Amino acid sequence: MPTVSARSSRPLALATVAAAILMDVLDGSITTVALPSIQRDLHFSAAGWSWVVNGYLLALGSLLLLAGRLGDLLGRRRIFLAGVGVFTAASAWAGLAGSAGMLVAARFAQGAGAAMASAVGLGILVTLFPEPRERARALGVFAFTGSAGAVLGQVLGGVLTQTLGWHSIFLINLPIGAAVLLVGARVLPKERGLGLRAGMDALGAALGTAGLLALIYGIVGARPLAWGAGLVLLGLFAVRQATARNPLLPPRVLRNRSVLGANLAMLLMVGALFSFQVLTAQYLQDVADWGAAATGLAMLPAALAIGAVSLGASARLIGRFGELRVLLFGLTLLVALLVLLTRIPEHPDYLLQLLPLMLLGAGFGLAQPALLGLGMSGAGEGDAGLVSGLFTTFQQVGMASGVAVLSTLAASRTEALRHAGAAQAAALAGGYRLAWAVGAGLLVAAALTAGTLARRRAAGAAPAEERRGAREQVPTRG
Repeated sequence: MPTVSARSSRPLALATVAAAILMDVLDGSITTVALPSIQRDLHFSAAGWSWVVNGYLLALGSLLLLAGRLGDLLGRRRIFLAGVGVFTAASAWAGLAGSAGMLVAARFAQGAGAAMASAVGLGILVTLFPEPRERARALGVFAFTGSAGAVLGQVLGGVLTQTLGWHSIFLINLPIGAAVLLVGARVLPKERGLGLRAGMDALGAALGTAGLLALIYGIVGARPLAWGAGLVLLGLFAVRQATARNPLLPPRVLRNRSVLGANLAMLLMVGALFSFQVLTAQYLQDVADWGAAATGLAMLPAALAIGAVSLGASARLIGRFGELRVLLFGLTLLVALLVLLTRIPEHPDYLLQLLPLMLLGAGFGLAQPALLGLGMSGAGEGDAGLVSGLFTTFQQVGMASGVAVLSTLAASRTEALRHAGAAQAAALAGGYRLAWAVGAGLLVAAALTAGTLARRRAAGAAPAEERRGAREQVPTRG
């Protein structure tokens, strides 16, 4: 099938990439409202259900760096279309799953396909739109797609689960994926790539992926041996990166304190916030007895507020007040959100008690762009692409780790309260409230990490400015 290279095909190519990214983002959130139905039908354990989310996020987060490198070596178009194909096939597998193990395996496969498509999608757009103004518009569409995916995931997950059953939330990807493959094969630019001889750190990718899998498995199942094995494998990954000829993650990147600090803050922030999304959906159905559709609509204002602020007000506020102030203000709103959730009754009034809290989610729309700006400012020009991919990886791993840790804490607290004689609803509420409180602590830790990062930058900048000023004041000898 010939590739269309005319200028007029670029909007269609942009729409094709955006549609694929929309599927990827949507599938990260669409399951959150459907989880209670999935848990009942497939008989997941109290802690095991989180793997429906974690299987997807962990595969996505751990394969992004490798997928991006493969795009450089084999061509971005080829990896993008292969990723969409894997994702679409895995969606059919998930929609037809009849057991917990089959669904989790399908979710891992979905995450692998999503990693392939999303890792190279941004690079395709940068190639298609070289002019700064056109590129800015294309990247705006790209960013809006992420916000739209989060919104649609919440709403579609509830509506489809309640009307057609949870299987439909995966089968809806089939016509979209087929359309992306057919159109993408015609309109996306062909690239030869550097070739496999340019180098690929397959061993490093295997060690990193296995280490993350073992670590999260140990956290979810409270298995110290798996947790320890994960740390050992990640240590071997670090050694490999220090000695590999073409490492996936050059050590110099993590030695940059600005980059490392911002990534750690991102890990803590998204771990708390994605867990808020998952656990609140669980709370409204398990404790407040809301239906799946009502739960999805109840969460909609939070997603809309995040999207509106991130695309609108955040850039203006950062330009006026600076990245750190906007970041800390956004994190303050998010801490207030989780603290107030710990006091929510078992049957809340939506307009008076829940809707105001959902609107506080706008803090994420302020905090995330500011944190990205802080971290990217510490990257050298030659490492900007790698650091961008690193942020995405930390974000995905933070989402998976946050759900694993906080859902396990909630389940353990619920079990303890049940043994103490509490009713089922009260025990569940107690578990979720503990998880929200710990999430608020993670956000405070993110704020402290970012504050420390900013102080180190300021302390490092001042001496440099003083030395530069001193050199300028040295008189010239005649």
